[in-house]
Amino acid sequence: MPLLGKAAVAMWWDMTAAHRAEFEDWHSHEHFPERLRIPGFQRGSRWASATGSDGFFVMYELASYETLTSPAYFARLNDPTPWSLKMMPRHSNMVRSQCEVLESHGGGIAAAMLTLRLSPQPGRADALRDHLRTVLSGLPQRAGITATHLLQTRTPQAATTTEQKIRGGADGVADWIVLVSGYEAQALLDLAATELDASALAESGAMRDAVSGLYRLSCAMTPADL
Repeated sequence: MPLLGKAAVAMWWDMTAAHRAEFEDWHSHEHFPERLRIPGFQRGSRWASATGSDGFFVMYELASYETLTSPAYFARLNDPTPWSLKMMPRHSNMVRSQCEVLESHGGGIAAAMLTLRLSPQPGRADALRDHLRTVLSGLPQRAGITATHLLQTRTPQAATTTEQKIRGGADGVADWIVLVSGYEAQALLDLAATELDASALAESGAMRDAVSGLYRLSCAMTPADL
């Protein structure tokens, strides 16, 4: 099945090796359960860099876009636990995007995830989306690949939350996000070097400043797991 819902929070950040063990303990045993008790949060997944860097990719799949501005969500964002107060300042180079799901094909949770952050060239957003829709819809049946998704950031109008302030203020924001998951990391690397490489995407309407990363699954959870 596709992503669980019509919206998502997609995040990237770095966590140094010195804090990694405590971070994964906190994130798995406190933070995921806290978020997944919020109505509308359907699944959380955490992915660690597959290339040896300090990077993580985290995604929450949401029932609807309105979940992003729900009182229950803001209550948690503005009342972090003592453990969260300790861990949040250790998140560096944070990119946090609140998104609508534009396309979602295939589904499930696989071992590896390719993420791509990109933007359309001026006047070419429709052409780029049409191209990505065509490419992404056919990939889940390819050997090594299980699912593809296209997200677009639409940040709600809201005051800066306590969690953001703890992290040092405004987070970075992506624009369009392509996600490809699979059971063979090499299949994702090959894809990044062919159909989803910078030159191919530029020909189809993307800017050339795309940021890509390969991640391995660290933890996934739904409300039914609590």
